[in-house]
Amino acid sequence: MAVNPVAMAQGITAEYHGDDLGAVLRGDSTVFSLWAPTAAAVTVRLYRKGSDEEVMREQQQKARRNSLVPDAFATDATTATVAQIDPATVGDAAALESRAFAPFATYELTKDRNFAHTGVWRVQVPENLNGVYYDYALQFDDGTVTVSADPWAKAAGVNGKRSMVIDLASTEPDGWENDRTPQVPANKLVVWETHVVDFSADPRSGVPRDHCGTFLGFTHPDTTLDGAGVTPTCVNYLKNLGVTCVQIEPMYDYGSVDEAAPRAERGYNWGYDPVNYNVPEGSYSTNPFDGAVRIRECKQMVQALHEAGIKVIMDVVYNHMYTTDNWFERTVPGYFCRRDSNGAFTNGSGCGCDMASEKPMMRKFIADSVAYWAKEYHIDGFRFDLMGLIDVDTMTQVRQQLEALGDGKDYILYGEPWFAKDTPANHTELPLSTNANLDHLDEHVGAFCDASRDTIKGHVHEKLQPGYVNGAAEKFAPFMIDASDGWRHSTRLPKHRASQMVQYVSSHDDLTLWDKLCITMRAGKPAAADYDAQTGAVDDIIAANRIAAAAVLTSAGLPFFLSGEEFGRTKHGNSNSYNGPFEDNVIFWERAERMSWLVDTYRTLIAQRGEDPAFADGVRFAVPTDDPRVVAFQVGSHLVAFNPTDRPCGVRAGRHSAASYVVPAHDYLVAQARAGLVDEADEGFSVAAGDDSGNNLGANSSSANDSSANDPSANNLNSIKVTIA
Repeated sequence: MAVNPVAMAQGITAEYHGDDLGAVLRGDSTVFSLWAPTAAAVTVRLYRKGSDEEVMREQQQKARRNSLVPDAFATDATTATVAQIDPATVGDAAALESRAFAPFATYELTKDRNFAHTGVWRVQVPENLNGVYYDYALQFDDGTVTVSADPWAKAAGVNGKRSMVIDLASTEPDGWENDRTPQVPANKLVVWETHVVDFSADPRSGVPRDHCGTFLGFTHPDTTLDGAGVTPTCVNYLKNLGVTCVQIEPMYDYGSVDEAAPRAERGYNWGYDPVNYNVPEGSYSTNPFDGAVRIRECKQMVQALHEAGIKVIMDVVYNHMYTTDNWFERTVPGYFCRRDSNGAFTNGSGCGCDMASEKPMMRKFIADSVAYWAKEYHIDGFRFDLMGLIDVDTMTQVRQQLEALGDGKDYILYGEPWFAKDTPANHTELPLSTNANLDHLDEHVGAFCDASRDTIKGHVHEKLQPGYVNGAAEKFAPFMIDASDGWRHSTRLPKHRASQMVQYVSSHDDLTLWDKLCITMRAGKPAAADYDAQTGAVDDIIAANRIAAAAVLTSAGLPFFLSGEEFGRTKHGNSNSYNGPFEDNVIFWERAERMSWLVDTYRTLIAQRGEDPAFADGVRFAVPTDDPRVVAFQVGSHLVAFNPTDRPCGVRAGRHSAASYVVPAHDYLVAQARAGLVDEADEGFSVAAGDDSGNNLGANSSSANDSSANDPSANNLNSIKVTIA
């Protein structure tokens, strides 16, 4: 009789606190350790190849060379199984080779001496198995047998179906021991989000063709458009732009791209469908069939960015698995994934099944995994996808575990403080890492600020709704200083530090900033000339883009933007390009050349932010203007003003003074403030109190699937308004 996996998992009390789960090399032996407290028996199975498909490919090639296999069989080789290979048809040689599908050795694991407390199975194999692939066969008391890769694996074969024993020291690139994270002060932290394929897949990027769209696309420091030596691209471009952090969309092993297919036939995906959390994605390597190559090349990418003075932030997706048939569920059925009261999998991500971060061993897995990437790959920060599905205590443990590494690094941690769909976990006493619980989060853990995003450009889920810069200045002007101040003194968010706010107006999710502006500023019917930024057709859109950039890059917190936002990146209105097409996702570097003066706007703003530490978390003083739609404030030694109207506007040095600054129509101003510009005692000024903590961590990054985003002009906001007497 089958045992209910949920009922079986409810009785689990075993917890393991060691750091040696997985396959560990110890001299001339290999130790396999697996946490599987409900299993009745566990067998590790060893293979020479990382997948059956790989074996079939080799058999097919050999058979063709030896004329042993008819063409009809060869064309279907990738779907054949051992049972389908008929020795009479294929020949004795192929029949003998069919044994390659079976493991070359198997070993039974035994329970730890303290198994009731640890739940760990182990076996020590008296051989160094570096480079050998493996999986586990688990048997349960009801007779059920599952086959699983190792959830704790550090390496894997093609498509992640088998784990791999790996000597990590052998994967270190030259000079890895000297790799160091760049030291960047808080006001110079600027995050640029990209995807490994998007970054260098453009044939005109100047990256060698065999490295385009791979980890190694980041390792060429001096690329230019078409290799002509004029317009910088890729890492060369980033150095010129001045960004100091690159956030990379999922680069762990995910399931939606076929690594075994020729590169041109693999398809495209963002990668929010994790398979092996501790293994780099094989399709980003030059050889997905060798589990060591992806590890080495991922490290080379990090090393190259560090050499360019750029921190690396990894996008991690511990909130869900894409399928309920995952390695965790096969290993300990009913434990790692959340279930509702009826035992059904919950799906607060809208993308699969939620992971039960509140379970001790899932919490440990997440914290251990983050620490592993930080230590082994020198990752500098982590962006948590749908962080609102992860409980507060787990995020605290992640932070503490990074600090325990003792490497002196200031890790950047932030995430999306929401979930995509309502979930039963939100209706329990479990504190989730949402906007509502921002005051319970560790002060070094940040969150994407949807309030600023929607104030500046309009609601993310309402394509036609404008914001301050693109048609609704009168409505949103009263809230722009709140946005600049990081909403520290608004009831929009619980108490928090400015450094916890990730300030942004675009990310990989939803419409790009350019597309949002095109749609809202063309009454919902933008022309191709608008999306493509044809000369003379989009001056008003460029102006709105510039003001939006200024709003983000002068705000308290951590500024963040999607790669290419700075040159009007378009996806032609595609608000969810997670699986392609190519032309909606790849960065076309020619556009950076064509829109160079918009790029110059971002470059200048980044440089100005770096001049004054007050931009990160300093006090914002509201400054009166001659038009209530025009917003101005002083922060540190700088005056900042935004004018989305059709006329120039004066900014007054005092309540009864003549205008001492003029902000052009459809433009912004960031200038050194004149002495006496702000009189704090003047009743005409409103003052936003600052955060003098000096805290520079917990910046936040953005995602567009915010189900909690509200209109910032709603009555629940306590805004700081500019008053003109």
